[in-house]
Amino acid sequence: MADDDEDDRLLAKDALEECRLANDLHFVVDGEDLMDYLYHRGKYAQLIKSPRPSLILLDLNMPKKDGREALQEIKGNPELRPIPVIVLTTSKAEEDIYRTYDLGANSYIAKPVTFESLVSVMKTLGKYWFEIVELPLNEAG
Repeated sequence: MADDDEDDRLLAKDALEECRLANDLHFVVDGEDLMDYLYHRGKYAQLIKSPRPSLILLDLNMPKKDGREALQEIKGNPELRPIPVIVLTTSKAEEDIYRTYDLGANSYIAKPVTFESLVSVMKTLGKYWFEIVELPLNEAG
């Protein structure tokens, strides 16, 4: 999950734990940090500590490199492109919705305002992405 807001990260972690989906959750704080994680640079150089994600939850409005720029880079890289990217952001702007889908986002979700709603969204995401759809195996199998 890439999100610069610590409270949002904690709420997402709690919601995922409540759904029993937080087995291997990794957080990054901005788009640059996300790309370092995906390319195994800097503090993420050890593959064991930064495994390839099965899914990326991406906030749009982050410092350094925002979610739109990170999404464009991910979907422009043949090795990273297969990773599903779910935009989870406060923005409900139609322009953001159209642009992120145009850049290759797999889903766009406005962050729910209540914890109960967030739990419901996380349950639905988990069921859809990890039980219903067939995803390609990553290099770790």
